Amino acid sequence: MASVHESLYFNPMLTNGVVHANVFGVRDWVTPHKLALLVLLSELGRAGAQLGLLERRRLNRLLLPLLQGPDMALSRLRKAIEECCPHLAGSVHIRLKLMAEGELKDMEQFFDDLSDSFSGTEPEVHKTSVVGLFLRHMILAYNKLSFSQVYKLYTALQQYFQKDEKKNGADENEMELTNPEEMDGKMEKEELDGPLREEEIACSGPLSQKQAEYFLSQQASLLKNDETKALAPASLQKELNNLLKFNPDFAEAHYLSYLNSLRVQDVFSSTHSLLHYFDRLILTGAESKSNGDEGYGRSLRYAALNLAALHCRFGHYQQAELALQEAIRIAQESNDHVCLQHCLSWLYILEQKIFDSCVLLEHSVNKSLHFGLPYLASLGIQSLVQQRAFAGKAANKLMDALKDSDLLHWKHSLSELIDISIAQKTAIWRLYGRSTMALQQAQTLLSMNSLEAVNVGVQQNNTESFAVVLCHLAELHAEQGYFAAASEILKHLKERFPPNSQHAQLWMLFDQKIQFERAMNDGRYHVADSLVAGITALNSIEGVYRKAIVLKAQNQMSEAHKLLQKLLTHCQKIKNTEMVISVLLSIAELYWRSSCHTIALPVLLQALALAREYSLQYLASETVLNLAFSQLILGIPEQALNILHMAIEPVLAHGAVLDKGCAMFLVAKCQVASAASYTPQKKIEALESAILNLNEAKTYFAKVDCKEQLRDVLYFQARLFHTLGKTQERNKCAMLFRQLHQELPAHGVPLINAFK
Repeated sequence: MASVHESLYFNPMLTNGVVHANVFGVRDWVTPHKLALLVLLSELGRAGAQLGLLERRRLNRLLLPLLQGPDMALSRLRKAIEECCPHLAGSVHIRLKLMAEGELKDMEQFFDDLSDSFSGTEPEVHKTSVVGLFLRHMILAYNKLSFSQVYKLYTALQQYFQKDEKKNGADENEMELTNPEEMDGKMEKEELDGPLREEEIACSGPLSQKQAEYFLSQQASLLKNDETKALAPASLQKELNNLLKFNPDFAEAHYLSYLNSLRVQDVFSSTHSLLHYFDRLILTGAESKSNGDEGYGRSLRYAALNLAALHCRFGHYQQAELALQEAIRIAQESNDHVCLQHCLSWLYILEQKIFDSCVLLEHSVNKSLHFGLPYLASLGIQSLVQQRAFAGKAANKLMDALKDSDLLHWKHSLSELIDISIAQKTAIWRLYGRSTMALQQAQTLLSMNSLEAVNVGVQQNNTESFAVVLCHLAELHAEQGYFAAASEILKHLKERFPPNSQHAQLWMLFDQKIQFERAMNDGRYHVADSLVAGITALNSIEGVYRKAIVLKAQNQMSEAHKLLQKLLTHCQKIKNTEMVISVLLSIAELYWRSSCHTIALPVLLQALALAREYSLQYLASETVLNLAFSQLILGIPEQALNILHMAIEPVLAHGAVLDKGCAMFLVAKCQVASAASYTPQKKIEALESAILNLNEAKTYFAKVDCKEQLRDVLYFQARLFHTLGKTQERNKCAMLFRQLHQELPAHGVPLINAFK
């Protein structure tokens, strides 16, 4: 850590050939790269009216990132200038060559001539403009250098130029051995790489304060809007450590280090950086300058609040509660209502882990609106809607509440919360089994433009909301049998949210689930079993449920039943109603396969009561289908047909293709079973209607490549055609059945004892 003496007095340094000066009051120093920029500005002033309007616009757009950004190699700088104005790039190169290959007095004369830019009644550069301030900073920093430091700067300039010359010579030799078209493509790709690459920021010396601030703000913006274009976690941490080595009290660098550690779920480093950030705020007095003596207390209470949020994120609820109590105590002493409202929101989140209570949340929303905190109020409304959705409230009431929060979003231009609200609607419609509405909401979010201004080339809306919506979209396409489209969406997700990003676990889980369903449909149970471990690592409840499904498909009934009973107890304890219903349906199927049909009925009725209580329409429809199948098994197909008409419409409208096929197959079974008591003519009509339904079911099963169900449908059709005396159609179905039967293993389960 630098001593007080070193920070107050002029301390010239030379690091790896770059001269920089820690001048009190001067935040910039001269480097060879900045000298090249000064030459560019000088040549731009000389060119004057010779430059076209388009070229001048391009150069003006290029100048700001060059002035603010870190030092870069001369070759890259020259390429950037050539894209805007090739003639000017040549002039800059010649001027630098004359200076580097000339004498020291040439550089001295150059800096003397820079002051002339501000002279005259109509100067080339205004003193208060961006370019003018840069020129004045450079002139001031250069004038502060001693003669020995000027000589070191000149030597560094020569090395900077010679390094570029050597690289050009190597490139020319390589181009002679390489296809020119490949080289052009390579150069174009290199130029179009991210906003900041590692070789750009890894300059030969420490960044100036302005460069550091620009670097930190750009990386923070990229982490929020487009994490893929930010530096890799390891590279970013390396650069932050380099910054902190020269300025350990740089609070913003500690905070970016905290955000970077969160990306890789590093609890120790993130806690360490967060504490250092608030320590530096207090030590440097940054808060107290703007808030008086209150600034110190403000830093302390928000430090405790952020620490509570951090512990909550990593699941350390006891430590989070202690930190939150500390934040509440300090906020109450300071009478800080804003901080107290944030504390109240986090208190609800912590208590939600123990018991469901809307009282704190409703109080938080009312108080947030009272104190003019729309962001916090909207988040509270979103949480209330989510909780009430799990509690089974009517969808129309939830949508009305979300409409009220949307008014807040649009009124205050809260772009991020608009995205969260639409993603929430998508998830709610999925929960209630309305896939068409969920698809509409997903498309709405994807077609929206962000309200936040981001740099050109930066992907907008790389947030959790978009990850959630894209995952739902991939699953919806997979359920309808569009596996190629689902793969494309998942491929886009992998590019947009790389494996090391914080939202990557979302698409990883959905990818594993889609692969699992495809393997189960195809009868490749060994492949599905291998995917269970990956699903369990991402979501333990989903993993255990799918393990039970695999065991059930492999006819390991006792093991599957034990696993499902344990899962049922756990889900009832944590109030995961959706999974409870799914487990009950699987248990009922186990009873069918064990020929315990009467035992399955109470289980199905329990599932139906839960589905209707919590307004889970699609699960309710699926449960009714299972009840109809039970009635078919118990010998009352007419009653089964009656209740099928209640449930089949939502399944055909919003269901997955596999469920549609199973529903039509069940209708056909019930029609055939009911036809036994019909007159001969009416029986023939019923069987022909059943064949049509079987054709529809066969189309659905073929769409998702469900070979086992296809085999069963073909067997059933062959029997019906034989009954109707249609020999040619029977033989065709029999041939297709035989092909599938030879391809698939037979488990010895009777055909009638399986609904799905």
